[in-house]
Amino acid sequence: MFLWSTLLRFIKRRKAIKYDQICLIKFVNYHNPKFLIIKNKQEPMKIALLQESDVNPDMEQQLAGLFRQLNADIKQIDLKQVLDPENPICLVYCKDGSRVLGMALMCTYTVISGIKGWVEDVVVDVEHRGQGIGRKLMEKLVTVGKEKGLTEILLFSADKRIEAINLYKSLGFKEKESRIYVLKTDSLIKKD
Repeated sequence: MFLWSTLLRFIKRRKAIKYDQICLIKFVNYHNPKFLIIKNKQEPMKIALLQESDVNPDMEQQLAGLFRQLNADIKQIDLKQVLDPENPICLVYCKDGSRVLGMALMCTYTVISGIKGWVEDVVVDVEHRGQGIGRKLMEKLVTVGKEKGLTEILLFSADKRIEAINLYKSLGFKEKESRIYVLKTDSLIKKD
């Protein structure tokens, strides 16, 4: 009884209060007051540029798990190496509470034809696809690209990734009349 009377006093002063991780909202009805209890999320969903200070073992593990959803056959490079200040890359991620739901990377480089960005490793957790997270990640990368003064942003997408291709087109990306060629250079990398 004490808890309810204390809560009622708070609610009379304010129409809504936050108590720990629960929010009580009073619906104004003087004859029969009703309350709606809503659990608050610990943190709202956020789209952010990954900073070195954000990296911890849990974040590394979650990002590695997301990458495996994209391509489990490719050996991953250590996240610290990817985020090395000498490596001109930005990684944006979507986090809901403590869970990382998606990521996208863009490297930048300068060549004679301009200052360019190349988007790689765009992936949203399989359980959270179709909720606009991929769009928000890509919009953040485009914003970062504009801030960096990029003349164009390029990306590659396999033909089978129809949803991703439709997303890229809806963001203004156009198919380029060219092909991508690859030369695997594993044998050229120095072994320690």
